[in-house]
Amino acid sequence: MIYTVECSFTDPISEAEWNDFYSLEKLPALISVMGFRTSQRFKALSENCPVYLAVHTIDRLDVLTGEEYRQKGGGNFARWQQYITDWHRNLYSDIGLAPAVKADELLVLCAGGPEPLIQMGLTPLAMRSVALEKFPEHRWLARLPRRNTQLIDSLPEGVHLYAPMTEQLTCPCAVSTGQEE
Repeated sequence: MIYTVECSFTDPISEAEWNDFYSLEKLPALISVMGFRTSQRFKALSENCPVYLAVHTIDRLDVLTGEEYRQKGGGNFARWQQYITDWHRNLYSDIGLAPAVKADELLVLCAGGPEPLIQMGLTPLAMRSVALEKFPEHRWLARLPRRNTQLIDSLPEGVHLYAPMTEQLTCPCAVSTGQEE
């Protein structure tokens, strides 16, 4: 399942410190939670969308309601809460592990259907919202090589670009199959 967290931040004075906390402390803490498989953070290059996006792969919804999640990362924003706006959380199914977006790539998201991404020459992955806000109900994502930046100037409406702020972190534990050998 793909767990997304989106938000904007309104205090330019503390924004760099908040970003350091989120990228250097929060993401490593989250990836250590049993049931988190991948985590990566992005910053929007597009307008009319939240500035920050975190994309995580988790095993199931109850990972987000567990005590380990609460202790290690869920909701640890008290210091910055007053500056966090446009905050949204969604849980999507259908694509397996979130794709790792490399430094020479951008993440492209669209809620209006796969066609704009296909027209950009991309292969979109379809996601369906199954929990939390459940909006947008459907989203498509793809990776765009930065060498194709000429596409950025003519983005279709509702298509948003995100630059990776971190590498994708992966769970240090072995992937469990649920079967003992």
